[in-house]
Amino acid sequence: MTTMQDWVAGARPRTLWTAVTPVAVGTACAIAVDGFHLLIALLALGVALSLQIASNYANDYSDGVRGTDMDRVGPDRLVASGKALPSSVKRAAFLMFGVGALLGLWLVIVAGQWWWLIVGALAIAAAWTYTGSSRPYGYDGWGEVSVFVFFGLVAVLGTMVAQAAQITWWAVVAAAGVGFTSVAMLMVNNIRDIETDALTGKRTLAVKLGPQRARHAFLGVMMAPVACALLVSFAHPWALLATIMALPSLLIGLAVRGPFEGRALAPIFMATSGVGLGYGVLLAVGIAL
Repeated sequence: MTTMQDWVAGARPRTLWTAVTPVAVGTACAIAVDGFHLLIALLALGVALSLQIASNYANDYSDGVRGTDMDRVGPDRLVASGKALPSSVKRAAFLMFGVGALLGLWLVIVAGQWWWLIVGALAIAAAWTYTGSSRPYGYDGWGEVSVFVFFGLVAVLGTMVAQAAQITWWAVVAAAGVGFTSVAMLMVNNIRDIETDALTGKRTLAVKLGPQRARHAFLGVMMAPVACALLVSFAHPWALLATIMALPSLLIGLAVRGPFEGRALAPIFMATSGVGLGYGVLLAVGIAL
């Protein structure tokens, strides 16, 4: 029987900051242009968290039924470990997609921007087809692009425009910085799983690049948010707070280029998560100030 603890673990709570920080930064951007709207900010947060959890369950289900999670080196998944039936995990994913859709509809009504229904539908489609279609794009190296677009550009700028009805150049740069932090999380995860993914036909970007080039690329991705914060500081000097993460980002990037393989990358995954969360919070505070 699947326990509540199993379902919570299946939602991958350690990754949920990737849904929180874009909304925080987008809201900070709205504050900076005097467009803050509390209800819209809370609804945007609910949508982001719901879709992130739904995506995690959907990936668990799809990877589980395909068998690509059977020999993974990361934490156990619900389907692959046998802790939950595939049909139950699929229903959980659809339930969370439904919650996200309802909250999104409420957000659209409050904001009065009906065209965001199209964006929401695209976000749900992207979350499901990442691993769930007959030709999942996540198995062909496009996962990083999707994460950058939806967890960076769309989430940050969508939160801002829903509240303030405008987008600025520095908000676009800030959104890119947040997007890179999510890309870094996905990349270190895929670098850890290169061998098992290659064996199961899951051609992630890390598999396509190969171990060495993937690790070099990861260092660049880790440092990209710092460059974005520097650019944002031309409009909002307090955004320099986010550059506090420059040294830990560099150290993590260099560590991945070292001899660590498989499960030995788990601490680096956690460190990447911590830096991403810290960066997002500091950037949001800096822009709001």
